[in-house]
Amino acid sequence: MDTATLGNLALVAAAFAAAFLAALWLSLILWTYRDIRSRSRDPLIRILALLVVGVLFLPGVLIYLILRPSRTLEEEYQRTLEEEALLQNIEDTPVCPGCTRRIQPDWQICPNCHTRLKKICHHCGKLMELSWNLCPYCGTPAPGMRREAVSIEDALQHLPLEEIEENRPASPSLSGGMPFSAPNAEDAEFRKDKE
Repeated sequence: MDTATLGNLALVAAAFAAAFLAALWLSLILWTYRDIRSRSRDPLIRILALLVVGVLFLPGVLIYLILRPSRTLEEEYQRTLEEEALLQNIEDTPVCPGCTRRIQPDWQICPNCHTRLKKICHHCGKLMELSWNLCPYCGTPAPGMRREAVSIEDALQHLPLEEIEENRPASPSLSGGMPFSAPNAEDAEFRKDKE
């Protein structure tokens, strides 16, 4: 082989090496851009990361890998959601007013300090808060509460419409076709005044 051929081969090899290094340099810059974009929203940090890799090439990639944020934005978002869910669970967990330990919502008595947490409706058997005077499930007054304390309007609100229709007294036909309405406090005062 003569020197011209060897020179041409060396020139072709150098051209391939230069093309490979240029492609590697551009691909590392592109990879860095995509990676930093998924890890940071700050435009200054993005530009600095690209400059470090673009100017220093392979040592710049090593520096970028050391200094880049450890989590992507998606991972940070998922972590934040998990923390919020854990905090929400902790806040939603009821605690005993006596010993401040966690309790279950369907417990009637705290197993630790024996504090009464709920009472049972004597009519439907469902658990009620201690402060409730009326069962929200069946409308029955709590034990010890006089029945007269519940107004007619309150009682009618807890009855299904069919029971209201069945229990409604037959009203005489009124002129003007006004429907029957439940007596209220004003009607009771009016009757007392008349007597």
